[in-house]
Amino acid sequence: MSVWAEDKTAWIRIEGRANFNSSVDFKALINGLVERGYCRFVLDLTDCVLMDSTFLGVLAGLGMKFNTSRNGGSAPTIELLNPNSRIADLLENLGVEHLFKIISGPELSSSRLQPVEQSAGGRDRKELSRTCLEAHETLMRINPNNISKFKEVAQFLAEDLKKME
Repeated sequence: MSVWAEDKTAWIRIEGRANFNSSVDFKALINGLVERGYCRFVLDLTDCVLMDSTFLGVLAGLGMKFNTSRNGGSAPTIELLNPNSRIADLLENLGVEHLFKIISGPELSSSRLQPVEQSAGGRDRKELSRTCLEAHETLMRINPNNISKFKEVAQFLAEDLKKME
């Protein structure tokens, strides 16, 4: 993952697999940029081959939060640049595509992008489990059709989290 932020717009390139391992850092990056006043997020998915349900749930949660806070004013927006057909189908099938603006165009120039530092020492298991649980609960809340898809994984994650506490 790499980022370029300028004029209240953050361009974020996501390459390879967007999965649960990168979801915590992604959420922290977006929230940190929002705190610094950035309000437009363009995610370059040109080289993103797949997105797992945890990453998608984190992304959908941010989209939902931004759409809810709009209330006639200007709230942050998320645009998805060049998602492949697999990711586009996933967004549609899970009922979350309405949270984003899907755009196509030239991919970002690498010259301005800076790598996003991964959390040192890996991911805290409890934080990762909590993020995974929240992501799946978000997907079920957004679209009731997702309950049958994620109910069991959410129950497992909730039980796992209780054991850690």
